[in-house]
Amino acid sequence: MKTYELESLLKSFLIFLILLEVLLAINFWHELQEKKAEIEEKIQIEMKLCAYTIQCEGLKTDFVEKAEDKEENILYQNSKDFYGYFKVPTVKKYLMKVTYPKTSYLPRVEKLKEEIYSKFLFYSLFAALVSFLFALYAIMPLRKALHLNEEFVKDILHDFNTPISSMRINLKLFKREIGENQKIQRLENNIETILSLQNNLQIFLKGIPTQSETFNLKELVENRVNYFRILYPDIDYKISLDKITLETNKDALTRILDNLLSNAGKYNIANGRVFITMEGQHLVIRDTGKGIKNPSKVFNRYYKEQDRGIGIGLHIVKKLCDELHIPLNIKSEEEKGTTIILNFSKIVV
Repeated sequence: MKTYELESLLKSFLIFLILLEVLLAINFWHELQEKKAEIEEKIQIEMKLCAYTIQCEGLKTDFVEKAEDKEENILYQNSKDFYGYFKVPTVKKYLMKVTYPKTSYLPRVEKLKEEIYSKFLFYSLFAALVSFLFALYAIMPLRKALHLNEEFVKDILHDFNTPISSMRINLKLFKREIGENQKIQRLENNIETILSLQNNLQIFLKGIPTQSETFNLKELVENRVNYFRILYPDIDYKISLDKITLETNKDALTRILDNLLSNAGKYNIANGRVFITMEGQHLVIRDTGKGIKNPSKVFNRYYKEQDRGIGIGLHIVKKLCDELHIPLNIKSEEEKGTTIILNFSKIVV
């Protein structure tokens, strides 16, 4: 199950569980109040029996004068006791006051709470199981639709291979016939761009391989910059890197650099510049481009501020950086440019 499917399952599960837990909590709260009322009724019955049968175990008795504020057969309570007033058959002037201490009442309530909480816990576990099954059932149509969509995209990507391979072969043959030519080089670069987009989509659908290898960062950066210099001839790419060795997945890091260098060229101003430097163990890519209005949103899937692109490039960059344990930071101002900082401290050899 993929990340967004797990996220959907978890959110659906929590919604169902919270609703059921609220209903259970209300139900058991009412049950607790009813049971407490039953205990108080039993206490009142015990008091009546005490008054009429003189069986007063656990109760205290006293005689008080009749008064208007002393209603008979009603349960009163204060902070310490329950008490009530009852007729004495042979005496008209006095009432019997029967007292039940709350020190005896509280253990009965605590025992009741334990029983209620035990039942609540049991039903909560059952509610969690039901919520999970409901959530799983709810996301099944979504999973099916996403699976069909991914299969369709995979088939399209696979079908791209034949025409792209044909174009590459024919360009090589054409290049042999007429020799080096700038227009042919641009066509080759455009094909490489299509292949890069294809790789991005494959990573988006499948995830990335986990194999690591050791390589020189400067050589990799220079190789990719040479490619983009041809693609964006009016952009001045400036490299200032020392030789540094990394150990990580090279293909995935290449995808990261390609997306960042491509954006730095694509969204730059006319005759703009791109600076690639190493500051400690941080690779910094700074451009003089148009800048970003909402830097915090650029890593969201499908978010874009320009008409060009489909909005998954930087999302893939973030996804790959997370997989490779490369912390990523972005700073940008509109009309002033963008700075991307990649922290290589965990992959430097």
